Amino acid sequence: MVLRISQSGERARAMTHPGQFNLIRIQSEQSKAARHFRAILQPGKSLYEALVHPLKEVGVTNASTTILGGVFTYLEYCVAPPDPRKEAVIRYSRPIVAGKSYLVFGNATLGRSDQDKPMVHCHAALRREDGKVMGGHIIPEKTIVGADPISVLVTSFDGFELRQMYDPETNIPLFQPVASE
Repeated sequence: MVLRISQSGERARAMTHPGQFNLIRIQSEQSKAARHFRAILQPGKSLYEALVHPLKEVGVTNASTTILGGVFTYLEYCVAPPDPRKEAVIRYSRPIVAGKSYLVFGNATLGRSDQDKPMVHCHAALRREDGKVMGGHIIPEKTIVGADPISVLVTSFDGFELRQMYDPETNIPLFQPVASE
């Protein structure tokens, strides 16, 4: 079996960030313990509400989650094409309304925004109301869980926090791990 990277045989595009190159490519923290459990996204709530509030009730404010698929009565997402202004490698598009959609699979990360509020950053594959299969960044505050609960696998980050902070290499704010006090 031969694995082809592209039909045309062209190399993938190289992406060079506009800022100073960081020799430490992966910023990391570790924890002596983490909790792994299943949560349920409740119908009628935004993806943001359905993740943030129940997890906070069990003491989880930083986590990695896997959304196992389900129907959303309303879904908005955006994509990240190359930045036409060249200020960063990518620039998020305006929100795209997908309407009632089936989220095939998604990963959502819970941390703190640069305004020190809970933040959910979610990438997912979805089948839109018009039948097109797409992928992108789900807009958690606008996306509404459908009539049936949706299962989510959660891994808490108990020894560190994820904070959205400006990254000088990429020239955009990113989640970065910070040791807990």
